[in-house]
Parts: sequence; C-alpha cells; structure tokens
Amino acid sequence: MLIKTYGAAVHGIDALIITIEAMAEPGVQFSLVGMADTAVKESYQRVLSAITQSGYKWPRRRMVVNLSPADVRKEGAAYDLPIAVGVLAACEQIEPAIPLDSFMIMGELSLDGSILPIKGALPMAIKAREMGFRGMIVPVANATEAAVVNNLEVYGMATLREVIEFVSGRIAPAPVQVNTREEFARAADVFDCDFSEVKGQELVKRAFEVACAGGHNILMVGPPGAGKSMMAKRLPTILPPLTLAEALETTKIHSVAGKLRSGSRLMTSRPYRAPHHTISPVALVGGGANPAPGEISLAHNGVLFLDEFPEFSRQVLEVMRQPLEDRHITIARAKYTIDYPAGFMLVASMNPCPCGYYNHPTKACMCNQGAVQKYLNRISGPLLDRIDLQVEIYPVDFDELSSTREGERSEAIKARVVRAREIQAIRFAGERGIHSNAQMNSRLLRTYASIDREGLETLREAMTRLDMSARAYDRILKVARTIADLEAATGLISAFPDPSAARSAYQTALRAAVSSPIRPHHLHEALSYRNLDRANWGRTVDKMPF
Repeated sequence: MLIKTYGAAVHGIDALIITIEAMAEPGVQFSLVGMADTAVKESYQRVLSAITQSGYKWPRRRMVVNLSPADVRKEGAAYDLPIAVGVLAACEQIEPAIPLDSFMIMGELSLDGSILPIKGALPMAIKAREMGFRGMIVPVANATEAAVVNNLEVYGMATLREVIEFVSGRIAPAPVQVNTREEFARAADVFDCDFSEVKGQELVKRAFEVACAGGHNILMVGPPGAGKSMMAKRLPTILPPLTLAEALETTKIHSVAGKLRSGSRLMTSRPYRAPHHTISPVALVGGGANPAPGEISLAHNGVLFLDEFPEFSRQVLEVMRQPLEDRHITIARAKYTIDYPAGFMLVASMNPCPCGYYNHPTKACMCNQGAVQKYLNRISGPLLDRIDLQVEIYPVDFDELSSTREGERSEAIKARVVRAREIQAIRFAGERGIHSNAQMNSRLLRTYASIDREGLETLREAMTRLDMSARAYDRILKVARTIADLEAATGLISAFPDPSAARSAYQTALRAAVSSPIRPHHLHEALSYRNLDRANWGRTVDKMPF
C-alpha cells in the first residue's frame, strides 16, 4: 500500500514542500531514498524505536520511503514524524480519519516516542498556508511559533502516540490560536538599560541619534574605558520599533537558525548581535556544510556591533562589503546557492592606536611614529567608505561622572527618531528597496539632498581645509539630510504631541517636512562626524580639532 505524507525543507529562509511516500510490499528490507543526508538516513532507528515504544509493531514487510523531489537535499531529523505516520498507515496499522494530504507533518522523534523541537517551523507554516494545506502538526515546543501564521490550523503534539490518535480520529484537540496583530500590538520593547544612565558623551549620543534616524553605520574611536561598548548596548533603546512585516521576516531568520526559545512567537525587538573578533567568515555571513544564516543575517532589521574593530581578521571584515551595500548576501557553493537577507546597521568601535591612548587628553600615546595610521589601515578604505559616521569619543571627567543629574531618556530620543523615519517613509514610498536616507543612491541624493550656493561653499571650504577624501562627499550629504529630518521631527513633536488627535494636519506636516532644505548648520554637524576622513588624522600625536 502506498501512503503520502507531506513535510517541508528549508532553503535559505524559505521552505519548499517535500512529499514523503511510504510503500509497503512483500519482503523485509527498509529503504530510504531521495537525496537524504546522514541524519535523515538514521531516522530508521529512531522511527523503529518510537513506533515500538508507542505500542505498535514495526511492519515485517519491505518498506520503501521516498522523499520527493529527489533532487533536493534533505537535512536534519525533522522528517522522523511524517515517516513514522506514513509507515504505520502504509502497513495498515492505523487508518487515517483525516486526509493526510491536507496536513503538513514535521517533527524529530526520540527513542521513547516523544517529539523534539525542529528548526524553521515558521517558514514551513507560511509555505503550508501558501500551498493550501488545512493544517500543520508540529512539536508542541514549536506550536506557538507556527501558529503565528493565520488561516492555518496548527496542532502541537508531544508524542508519536498522540499524533497517531489524532490522525486516527480518536482525539480532537483544539488548534493553537495566536492573534498575530494583537500579540504584536501588545508586545512592547522592554530594556534593562537607558541612555539617561550615560554620563556626559553628548556628542556621541547625538551621533547615535543621527545614525538611528537615518539608518547610518557608525564607528566610534576612543581610548579604553571611554564608554564605547556601554553606549552601543543602549542603541536598541532608541531604534524605531519593528513593523509587523519586519517582525515576521526577522522571526523567520531566527527560526531557520534555531535561535528561537521554546514557545516563542513573534520577535518584537530589533535583534542586537555582538560576535567576538575571533569569528570566522562563514559564521559571519552564513553557509557551512549544513547552510545556516550567519551573524549579519541574524542582525537583519537590527544592529551588528563589532567591538575592537581592527582585531577582526581582514578576510572577515572584507566579506561585509557587499552585504553592507546590497542588504543581502548570496552564498554560492558547489552544491547550493542561497540568499539570506542582511539589512543591518553596523556599529563598530576601536581604539585609536595599538596602545589605546592616541589623542587622549591626559595620557601620552606610547606608539611609534606612523603606528596610528598603520593600526587604522587594518580597516580597508572600501569598508570605511561604507561607514557614514566616524566619531571620536573621549573619557568623561570626574565632575561629569559623579554628577547625579540624569541625562535625556531613551524614550525622548526614540520619539525624534521615529518621527524622522516617518518622514523618510513618505519620501521613499515610491522607491523599491529604499527605506532610509543611508540607502539613497546618486539620483535620490540629487533630488532630496541638494544644497544651495551657501551650503556648497561651506562644504567646499571644509573639505579643502580638512583635506577630506572624495568618498566623504556623498556620505556628508546623506547625514546632513538626516540631521535636517531630525530638526523637522523635533518641530513635529512640539506641534503635535499626540498625532492621533489631529491625524490629517499631522500627515500634511509630515509631507511638508519631506522637502525641508539642508542648511549650512546641518552640513557643519555632518562634517564633524567624518573624523577619520581627514588626511592628517593619525599622522601626528597632536589632538585634531573638530
């Protein structure tokens, strides 16, 4: 007898349907075909033990199990459950009371018949709904994750016996219910840190606000103990909240990577990833023998923080150049080609020199002549070119450090960032793949970041006097555009403390802010964030003025 059950294979962050065909015929051999890896081939022992422990008998017949399509590689142990159901139905030990062709079944079996969690339940559920399946049977630990997908019956099962009883019609459990929009609306970002706890460092806090408002990459350069890592950890507290679409996409990536906690639903906070500088290129960009998303994909829609930037290997840093520009990574190997999204905000920090005290206000730098520039040269020009803001950070003096005065709270900074992002959402509404000022191309720069004659002369004088490189020109304009948006956002907050109370007028003001001009003071501030572009930075031990 031939029985078909259905599962899924994850390719990148998407899933494709796999048909599990189980056929029983005279004989005693068990065969599993269909380009299965070692973990899938070992399912025989797990399925045999699980069936026996569940009170059923392994059929004394020849069993052939085919995983179709045969030219797609099947990986992992998640096919155990559909194979077990197919084998029992094919040898007529169970008689399905539900149509097996209307359910996707996935789960790893333990030897005692319990069902273990799997990776990628969310993209599998999305594919099941897309292909018209009525429902999905998954491990109980993955039930809420899969139930995020609406219009799909999701049943979380703990044991093989429970699945058999459900398939046979002996039990009728209620499907797991998750109201996606309600859950997303109710969830709020909760952080255990706040920018109000940071003493001093007003320039760096302002740079972070600009970076978040425009989606710009930022590099902090300063001595040990100046607060670089502490401030980076507080960056997520001022980022705009995830949209529902971003939350679904982010959750898919973490589901495929197996990074979701048991019982997780939607990710409602932007991811923050901080890999150690000993990370390998494969761990950063993804891939491997069993392809998985790397750190740049796990940071999608969030922050990738690289502490001790020059200590990362040159090869690791250089593989980020293309993802930073294209916001996705294509991993091509002999046996597969996979696309992973990689739209992250890069935040990096570094010491200014090997000893760490170049430009320190009180401690002398002990490095040899030229060592500062040599240390900086560990970061290539093309990679530095993709970092819009380069900020020097200095230690906080004792009076500021011991002050009891509380700084501006993250909530207030975040309000300005959110308003600035709303302006950009209207500005780039008709541009595919453009969501923030940092992503503007040359055409959009000419349209939305044009400057008047006074601004042009200001920029010309500054670049000539500070001997800045040509690559700084576009970056300065993008950052200046964001600074102008933040100024407009501050005005919007003052005029409309509660936008919902005057929605029509607020929308009109938002549309007007889209074309707000870039003033010379916006350019001056943007220029102050290009410290490393100065040709003489790092060639003298004298402190460079802003």
